[in-house]
Amino acid sequence: MASSNNGVSALFLLAVLLIAASQLAAGINSAVYGACKTIAGGSGLIGVTFCIDALSSDNRSSNVGSYKEFAVIAVDLLTANATSTKSEIDAMLRSSGGGGDATTRCLKSCQAVYGGILQAQAAVGAAVKGGRFQEAISSLEKSASAVKECQDGFGKSNVTSPLSVENDDTFQLAELIVLLIRDEP
Repeated sequence: MASSNNGVSALFLLAVLLIAASQLAAGINSAVYGACKTIAGGSGLIGVTFCIDALSSDNRSSNVGSYKEFAVIAVDLLTANATSTKSEIDAMLRSSGGGGDATTRCLKSCQAVYGGILQAQAAVGAAVKGGRFQEAISSLEKSASAVKECQDGFGKSNVTSPLSVENDDTFQLAELIVLLIRDEP
């Protein structure tokens, strides 16, 4: 009798788990999930979860039919992220009084990096929309590299980066766009 109850309990538990999993999956746009699983799954540059979270954060993702359209959304996300990060850096520099300590020097370097990213973003967006993917990739890879150098500057100066999360997000968004347009059929 106990073994039949265990079997029924196991089947019931399996049914509950399957229902819960299907409801969880229903909350994620299948096009977003499919694109992210395909492009980020083996990239080693960005995580599938980051990709899903980023693209799902924009309501336009629910009506997308191509990687190029996802890339346009990601360009806008990168622009918003870079704008916010540069504003955050500006505020940190204002509050520090612009002194000459290592953190301030690194922040000034990062301020220039984010200024450059923002200057390039209009051209990146136009290149993606116009199908000039190699032009966009070149600029995005420079942005990703510059942000990595920004983050590394703190480590080389033996100070903690106040921008670790922002730099990581910027790097991953730039690489997300590159992966999306490289895989555009």
